[in-house]
Amino acid sequence: MNDLSNNPASLYEKRKAVYPKAVDGFYRRLKWSIMAAALLIYYVTPWLRWHRGQYAPDQAVLVDLAHRRFYFGPLEIWPHEFYYVAGLLIMAGVGLFLVTSAVGRAWCGYACPQTVWTDLFQHLERFIDGDRNAQARLAKAPWTLGKIARRGTKYALFLLVSVATGGAWIFYFADAPTLAHEFVNGQAAPVAYATVALLTATTFVFGGFMREQVCIYMCPWPRIQTAMMDEKTLIVTYKDWRGEPRGRGRRTATLADLGGQPERLGDCIDCNQCVAVCPTGIDIREGPQIGCITCALCIDACDSVMGKIGKPRGLIDYATLEDCAAESAGAPPKPLWKTVLRPRTLAYFSLWSGVGVAMLFALGDRQRLSISALHGRNPAYVQLSDGHVRNNFTLKLRNMELRPRLFEVRMDGLDGGAMWTADGSRDRAGAAFRTNVPADSLAKLPIFVTAPAGGEADEPFTFTVRAIGQDERDMTDAKFDRPAQ
Repeated sequence: MNDLSNNPASLYEKRKAVYPKAVDGFYRRLKWSIMAAALLIYYVTPWLRWHRGQYAPDQAVLVDLAHRRFYFGPLEIWPHEFYYVAGLLIMAGVGLFLVTSAVGRAWCGYACPQTVWTDLFQHLERFIDGDRNAQARLAKAPWTLGKIARRGTKYALFLLVSVATGGAWIFYFADAPTLAHEFVNGQAAPVAYATVALLTATTFVFGGFMREQVCIYMCPWPRIQTAMMDEKTLIVTYKDWRGEPRGRGRRTATLADLGGQPERLGDCIDCNQCVAVCPTGIDIREGPQIGCITCALCIDACDSVMGKIGKPRGLIDYATLEDCAAESAGAPPKPLWKTVLRPRTLAYFSLWSGVGVAMLFALGDRQRLSISALHGRNPAYVQLSDGHVRNNFTLKLRNMELRPRLFEVRMDGLDGGAMWTADGSRDRAGAAFRTNVPADSLAKLPIFVTAPAGGEADEPFTFTVRAIGQDERDMTDAKFDRPAQ
């Protein structure tokens, strides 16, 4: 028996450096397009303008934490409307479920921020150090002035991209031109510099050094996705029934190399190009694994090799495990639309679109004003000399339009009741009053309400607000406190 105490097994594996080889093909060009679009949207969006009038900011997308607003083009989301943000998050989550159930980890392979920035850094690395073989040689070479210059240039570019990434993020939370000027001149808030420093460090480390380790070890998504994938999900697959046995050095193989059965030779020539181009360094021929982000670069590499040796493309391809089993038995693969449009994906799509339609309906039907009433409790009521009872309330009138508006507040359901504002006089008390509410603001208005002493101890009534000249109103319930009879 081996003495495990003298020969402990290591639970950790040293990282093997990955130097992905450049490749050209449909999926590589698709990744280029998505990467360019994602980076353009991220860096440019804070600088886009959207005119909303003199009472609101003109930045197209702005998370205004100071005033608790979220602006997105023509939409303005208030704190009490956070359910719209929750709806967007639900749609994002269900959308990920939909994409994963249909085409596996397509999000990971094409649009995930870790993938996008890692891809960008890898292209910068090739520009400075060369392609796969040159990078491997440089990594093993001694530290000379040339190597130091290359490393310094590469890390400087990485740092520049990282600073731009962190800097772009803070522009979503304040007016971009103003904050940029303050940031450069050292006048920005400390939290802005701290945020940029943190995001710069994470981008530099994750995109420049950790790369595939983030996808394999840190990200929880590869472990969650397995619950949403089945044998009908499109994934990047190596068709082993077609490729095996591999014919290494196929053009010079002998009968002895092939075991005397040359007809059994598969299409795979064991060139390892699928491994060389993989950004996570896996061998797709070993089957589905957690390191595969379905970026499909191995498909481009394999298709290129198949074209050179006169074999049909698709040795590595997007396919379902169900279709793979059918194809290996000689049956033709199903059409793509039948693979994607199935009960599971249709259920996810129905849920996703249902949430979207509900949000659109809510947006179209939402009121641009609201009222709420807070009853004063110290004291709950005051007995007046004329026999009436007085309660005090604080009305909150919300004007959600980007212009000042005149509101009328009316009290209904309180017999003999009257009200007046705290800065007014009881002589002007009545069942209604008008007040101006500034644009895009919440006005807090203290008022007094009186009613005869005879009546219920907690008599219910309502406050109603409407915009003068508009068919828009809202109401809230309240209770009038008086001594029990």
